[in-house]
Amino acid sequence: MSQTARSPQDAQAAADLFRADFEAVREQVGRVIVGQKEIVEGVLICLFVGGHCLLEGVPGIGKTLLVRTLSRALDLSFGRVQFTPDLMPADITGTTVVSEAEGAGGRVTREFRFQPGPLFAQIVLADEINRATPKTQSALLEAMQERSVTVAGVTHALPRPFFVMATQNPVEQEGTYPLPEAQLDRFFFKLLVGSPTREDLAEILARTTMGRDPEVRASLSAERLLQHQALLREVAIAAHVQDYAIRMVLATHPRGAVPGSGGGKRFGLDPTAGVYATTMTNQYVRMGASPRAAQALVLAAKCRALLEGRPAAGVDDLRHVALPALRHRLILNFEAEAEGVTHDAIVANIVETLPVEG
Repeated sequence: MSQTARSPQDAQAAADLFRADFEAVREQVGRVIVGQKEIVEGVLICLFVGGHCLLEGVPGIGKTLLVRTLSRALDLSFGRVQFTPDLMPADITGTTVVSEAEGAGGRVTREFRFQPGPLFAQIVLADEINRATPKTQSALLEAMQERSVTVAGVTHALPRPFFVMATQNPVEQEGTYPLPEAQLDRFFFKLLVGSPTREDLAEILARTTMGRDPEVRASLSAERLLQHQALLREVAIAAHVQDYAIRMVLATHPRGAVPGSGGGKRFGLDPTAGVYATTMTNQYVRMGASPRAAQALVLAAKCRALLEGRPAAGVDDLRHVALPALRHRLILNFEAEAEGVTHDAIVANIVETLPVEG
C-alpha cells in the first residue's frame, strides 16, 4: 500500500475484505451470466474503482441481463433508461414542475419543485445508448464527470456511489448514432461482448428453457463499496510503472511536428508530440487518448494487483487492461477505415512494442 495511516495489519485485512467482496459479487453474477468471464471482471473493476462502463455487442447476447443481474447483486438503488430517438434530456435528468397545495382558508399556493429523473440512482443502466440523438446522449456528460445534474440553473448532487453502465449496438447498425468523443472519454472501460461458445450456449439453454430460475442476492452495500474505492487508491505504484502508463498514453498521439524543428510552435503544435508514437499510430490515428486514459490504466492496474494479492501494480497489470481502457479513446483517420485497421490493433501494437524502460 502507499503512504496511509493504515497499519500493515489493517491494510491486509482491508485487502482481504476487498477480494472477498469482489468474489462474492462475481459469484452472484455468475449464477445468471454464463461464460463472459473477462467481461464480468471488467465490469466489476469499473464498479470497484468508481468508473463507468460501456458494453458493446449485437442484440441478444446478454448485455442488459448482465447489468440487471449486477444491480440485483448490489444493495444499491437502480435506475434504467431505455434510449430511443424521441427521448429528451429532461426524460433522463429530471425537470422542474409546478406543484399545488391547499393552505388555510382554501387558498391554493403554487411552487416550483424539481422532479428527479432516472439518473438519480446509484447504478444506472443506459440501455442502447446509441439509439438516442447526440443531444440526449450529451445529457449524461455532467452526470458522469461531476456526479451532479444542473436543471434550470440549479445543481443537484447525485447519490454516491454513482455508476453508469451503458449498452450499445455496433455503430454500423441501422438507427444508431455514434457517441460523441467527449462522452466516450468519460467511460472508464469499453468492453466488447462476443457471442457465446458452443458449451456456453448449451448451458444458457439449460438455464432458460428448463425451468431454472437462479436466485441472486445482494452481497455488497454502498458503504462497503465506497470503502473499497478508497482502498484501491492507496495501492502502491512504482515511479517507472506509472511512467510506463504515461508513455503508453503518449504513444497513442501521432506526430504533431518534427521534433526539434521549432516550426510546430508557430502553429500552436507541440514539437515533442508523437515522440513515443508507433508507426501504426502515426499512420492511422488522428487523435490520441486523453489524461483520463492514464487515470484509467493506473486505477485498473491497482485493482488487478490487489485482486491477485500483490501490494503494488506492475507493468503486466497495465498491459492487461490496456485494450478496454484505450480502445474507445482513439480517433482513427480515413486511411485506417479504408484499410480496415481497428482500434484494438493499434493498442495491441503499442503494448507489444513499447519498452518497459524509456
